[in-house]
Order: sequence, then C-alpha cells, then structure tokens
Amino acid sequence: MTATTDGSTGAVNPRAASASQPTDTTIAADDVLAAARRAAERSVEHLLGRQDEQGWWKGDLATNVTMDAEDLLLRQFLGIQDPATVEAAGRFIRGEQLGDGTWATFHGGPGELSTTIEAYVALRLAGDRPDDPHMARAAGWIREQGGVAAARVFTRIWLALFGWWKWDDLPELPPELMFFPKWAPLNIYDFGCWARQTIVPLTVVSAKRPVRPAPFALDELHTDPRNPNPPRRPAAAASWDGVFQRLDKALHVYHRIAPRKLRRTAMNAAARWIIERQENDGCWGGIQPPAVYSIIALHLLGYDLDHPVMRAGLESLDRFAVWREDGARMIEACQSPVWDTCLATIALADAGVSPDHPALVKAADWMLGEEIVRPGDWSVRRPRLNPGGWAFEFHNDNYPDIDDTAEVVLALRRVRHPDRARVEAAIRRGVRWNIGMQSRNGAWGAFDADNTSGFPNRLPFCDFGEVIDPPSADVTGHVVEMLAVEGRSGHRVTRRGIEWLLAEQEASGAWFGRWGVN
Repeated sequence: MTATTDGSTGAVNPRAASASQPTDTTIAADDVLAAARRAAERSVEHLLGRQDEQGWWKGDLATNVTMDAEDLLLRQFLGIQDPATVEAAGRFIRGEQLGDGTWATFHGGPGELSTTIEAYVALRLAGDRPDDPHMARAAGWIREQGGVAAARVFTRIWLALFGWWKWDDLPELPPELMFFPKWAPLNIYDFGCWARQTIVPLTVVSAKRPVRPAPFALDELHTDPRNPNPPRRPAAAASWDGVFQRLDKALHVYHRIAPRKLRRTAMNAAARWIIERQENDGCWGGIQPPAVYSIIALHLLGYDLDHPVMRAGLESLDRFAVWREDGARMIEACQSPVWDTCLATIALADAGVSPDHPALVKAADWMLGEEIVRPGDWSVRRPRLNPGGWAFEFHNDNYPDIDDTAEVVLALRRVRHPDRARVEAAIRRGVRWNIGMQSRNGAWGAFDADNTSGFPNRLPFCDFGEVIDPPSADVTGHVVEMLAVEGRSGHRVTRRGIEWLLAEQEASGAWFGRWGVN
C-alpha cells in the first residue's frame, strides 16, 4: 500500500494525482484553448493587415454568374464589348460550371434553369460553340427542364432584347405605374427598394420593346425550335394568379392603344426618378442590377453613351469587377464595406484589441463619415423621421438599411474615440432612426417600414423571388441586440421586437435568416 498526501493508506488519492499529473482530458482542453488563442491572434493580425488606409475593410461579394452574363449582354446591347473583358468574363463563367453542365444560384446549390440559360448565352457571346462538350451538356439540361419557355421573366427579357424571345410573350409593365399615388396598390413604393430600382427602368424597356440584331440563333435551347414561344398554362380564373393574368392581358391591349403623350410623359417621369437616384459614384443603390437596367432605359430614351449620367453609370459597373490572378473577371452584385467594417471592428474589439487602437479609431472615423444624413425613399413611409442610418455599400445615400445601422452602433460602442461627442451624436441618430423604422407588427424589415403588401409578388412580371421587404428575424435580432446594448432592454419598442421574434421561432428552434446564414 502506498501513502497518500492526506496521510491515509491505500490507493492513490485521485485529487492529489490530478493536481500533480494532468489527465489526457486536461491536456486536450489546454491544447484546444492554446490553438484557439493562436487562431485568434492570427486572425487579428490578418484583419489589421487587410484594413484599407481610409479605415474600411471589404471582402469580395460572390453571388452567381448571372451578374457576369448580364454584364456581357449589356455590353453586346450597347455595342461596347471588348475582347479582353469578354475573354475574362468567359473564363470566370466556365470555371463556375457544375459537372452536369449547369450553373447554380448559390455556392453548393443545384443547377438552376435561368442561371444556366444566361451563362450559356454569355459563353456563346464569348465564342464558345454549341457543339463544345460543356455547352452541349448545358443545352441538353436546359431542354430537359423545359427550355427557354420555362425560364424566369428577367431571363426572357434579356433574350427579347436580341429577338430570341417575343416581347408579346412577356408580362407587361407600363411606365404609367409612375403616376400611381403612394397610397394606391402597386405603386412603386409597394415594392422593396431593390425591386423598385429595377422595375422603374424596366417600365421604360417594356414600353420601348427594343430588339438588337442577334449575333446567332438559340434553337438548341428550345424544346421545340418550330414553336419557341409556347403559351403558358392559365391559372384558375377564381385565384389571385388568374386575376393578375387577366390584368396582364388588359395591359397588353393598353400597350397598343396607350396615348402617346401620356406614355411619353410617364417615361420622362421614370427617367427623372432614375437620374435623381443615381449616386455620386455613378451607380444606383450601390448594387449592380438597377444600374444595368437604368443604363438601358436611359439609352433607349436618347441618352448617348458620352452623356455624364451614362458615362458615370458605366464607370461604376467597372468598379464592381474583381480581376483574379488566373485572368478571370468576376462581377460583384454589390460591395459590402460598411457591413465588413463594422463586423471587423466588433471582432477585433472582442478579440482583445485595445478600444483606442489606431486601426479601430480609423475604422470609426470612416464609419462616421459614411452616416447618411438626408432623407431617402424610406421617408415615403416615415416622412417625419429624421435621417441617421448607414447603408451596406460605399455609395448608397438613398437606401440606408436597418441592420447595418444597428451593427455600426454596436461597433462604435466598442471604440474609444477621441471625439466622444461626435460618436455619441451619431449613435443617438442611429438609434432614433432604427426605432422609427419599426413596422407596425413590432419587427423590422431591411430598408423600409411596413413594406408588406401582398400584391407585388403576385404580378406575372415578378416570378423571380420576393419583391417586398417584410420584417425578418435576422434584421430584427440585430436591432434588438443593439437596443439592449444601449440600455433599452425594457423599452416597449424592444419588448415588441422580442415578442415578434418569439412568435417567429420555427419548430426546430431556429429562425429563418433572410439576409444571410441562419
């Protein structure tokens, strides 16, 4: 028998052993903690090294190849394509093709018909031949899925621009929509801001119905090339879809008889609306799709490519291009410097970087300079609310968003800035604006308050996804977190947000993440 440190005899005291001889579990835990500390240190070093001299961070925002395909189609439509851009875009699109010949809409996702059609057409513009193996696989899959006739409206609009689809077989979207008062159903402010910015220029395109000479045929993408525009199956007459289908037929009749003066006035109103919302850097809303359609619409209304509005718009699109080391060119749908900067600031502060570290102060300075202090489209629903929000992008003064504003406030709170009064004033404005943007149900959408009309989603034109901006759990969660940090946990505004979140929890225990990963 051996003596133990507590004076007893017998087996070794396990407590005494653990104090002097670490167990495998303790060693493993220490290894994990040490590895975590090293990873955090490397991450801090990496982030500090990636900061721009002006104080911001930005990663590349990858979406899907429709951005790249539509960029090539735009250049073909305007007659401004150049071999280097076409070759680089083609290289990127080819590199994103899946093994079955398709292209997906998100990383790791399955092939999607409209995305695959647009990628295929773009590669044809880049010189790929229909009998190339990768092209033949794509065309065969497209036909199996119903061909061009089964594609979404936006894809068929792009094809109609070159005569590959008939304008008569597309839903009608009249520019007279601009005259609908703000209280009327289907006025432009019933649409989410991203859809609104796209639909306004498309009303001009729909009215003009342009067709440029097609550089090649696309018979291989139709299930029956002799009947490329088959009629679509009508919805039940008593359903809402049936009602809107009949409305669309009436609008097609109106297209033929619309008074010329009224239509011209409506298109001019759309042009003014578009130009008023062009950002200082030439883009529209800091995102690519509205810029593409706005340029086409203005060009159809007589704005030549050397006009300052057009020149700035085209230059802004070039700034969405990411050139890779292999010579490929990827188009970002938008850029995310505000979001990336506030999250990087929060991460660095939480990792132990001093609150007055020069990198954090510089980031705070940049974020303070990005505050939006003038009204935008959001003020249509909140006309008496003072501005004080932040957007997602470099230039987007018309559309600050609610979750970016919440996260910027959280980031600014972590920085010990020398001009404390300036920071506090910006935080007060941000908190006040976020509170003022709460919807009637107690939650928050991304860009607008109470943007919940069910009518826009039912339009035959809007078959490409959600076109309204209802409150969502992820945005609401960001705001609730920010209000809690600001000492407003018990405030009625916060409690209403929490009640909404509790009611929205799914059976699995999760919440749906509309604007990002759950």
